[in-house]
Amino acid sequence: MKKVLIDCDPGIDDALALALAAGSADSLDLVGVTTVGGNVDLELTTANAVALREFLQMGDVPVTPGSAGALLHRTVRATAVHGDTGLGDVVLPTPERGPSEGHAVDFIIETLKAAPGEITLVAVGPLSNLALAVRREPRVVEWARDLVIMGGSYTRGNHNPAAEFNMLADPEAAAIVFEAGWTVTMLGLDVTLKAMVDGGVLDRMRPLGRLADLLVPAAQFYGVVTAEGGPAIHDACAVAYVLDPTLFTCVPAVVNVETAGQYTRGMTVTDFRVSGREANALVATAVDVPAFWDLVIGAYQKLATRLG
Repeated sequence: MKKVLIDCDPGIDDALALALAAGSADSLDLVGVTTVGGNVDLELTTANAVALREFLQMGDVPVTPGSAGALLHRTVRATAVHGDTGLGDVVLPTPERGPSEGHAVDFIIETLKAAPGEITLVAVGPLSNLALAVRREPRVVEWARDLVIMGGSYTRGNHNPAAEFNMLADPEAAAIVFEAGWTVTMLGLDVTLKAMVDGGVLDRMRPLGRLADLLVPAAQFYGVVTAEGGPAIHDACAVAYVLDPTLFTCVPAVVNVETAGQYTRGMTVTDFRVSGREANALVATAVDVPAFWDLVIGAYQKLATRLG
């Protein structure tokens, strides 16, 4: 069993990443979910995470809210992509329980401290919570077994030509995280945009009972699905990497986050020329798409059986 703590901003793709984790309960021990303002405001990301915990039957996994916005600069949101609530057209039942007391930063620090070397951090939103945790307690870098993020790119952006959304939403936080002294495994747009929900994938989701009520409208809200292609469910790639790293080709690199550029703010400047230097990242450059979807759909099928 791999222990994971997921830091997220649900968000359509966050929801599908949490569903992947929930459907992989035989392989993943989810010790907690922390939320951050990102795709939508913190109040909504937290409400979505709590509703997803109940809908996906994730048990008593704590959901702890964290940072509402970027460390230094104005808030950036993605409601145009995820809808006003963050979950597109999906409406989940009202949950019976709310989030945990406390702050995500404290939860991250205390959880890693209690099990040093055992827990992989999976961050699929802006890195504000992780940056604050590193600043408050630098030993989290040693206590974490690994850090896997969905974010960045070495080729292009999506929120603007240079920057991926999670990095642009809080570049200063991202810079702190990449400079903290651990190796960041970066699943960026270079691979996530290859893992598209095409017509064949959507057809494999449709028979999944109650779970399909989340998966299908979420995927279709994200973009037009055709036989040849469709939207990418970016965040699920980070969870898939933890489940099976062999799905991805990762290359050592030095990654710096641009915080001052007029046109390139939030860009993950990636240098694969690491000879004689210490890499601070493993950057995903390729993904086995059919195997990825076999893994994801297989987990969803297990979860669908449980949900009915």
